[in-house]
Amino acid sequence: MAKLNIVLFEPEIPANTGNIGRTCVATGTRLHLIEPLGFQLNEKAIRRAGMDYWKELDVTTYIDYEDFLARNPHAKIYMATTKGRQVYSDVSYEPDCYLMFGKESAGIPEEILAKHEQSCVRIPMMGETRSLNLSNSVAIVLYEALRQNRFDHMKLEGELHRLQWHAE
Repeated sequence: MAKLNIVLFEPEIPANTGNIGRTCVATGTRLHLIEPLGFQLNEKAIRRAGMDYWKELDVTTYIDYEDFLARNPHAKIYMATTKGRQVYSDVSYEPDCYLMFGKESAGIPEEILAKHEQSCVRIPMMGETRSLNLSNSVAIVLYEALRQNRFDHMKLEGELHRLQWHAE
């Protein structure tokens, strides 16, 4: 069964993290947040951001990138960056891999990307577009990884409807 992981490196915008958290709940994906965060994760801030599902989220925070690596020593990490040589859909995602995304203003630091050049992926874009919104980027790459793993732990509405129709 696929148990994918989303890693946000120093996210800055609470609405993006909230949207990503909702996507993680909807897909059974773990969320990993590498500090410092550009916002607080206290109950008041979560409630104000409309993240009423946050209690259902499998989320872990880390004091920094080194803490993340130390606590996930065997993690297969794919890093989403506009500098990636591989298109995100050309990679074969393992069922327990980690999909890492950088902070909104600067992405993943160059020194980290340089150590993981072979696992950097990008989302194709037109022209001089700097980047896509963080929560959109996460959804695009995550759903490709889920698709490759056959959505194995998710209910597929079309599949349920087809089975129901044949039973009648």
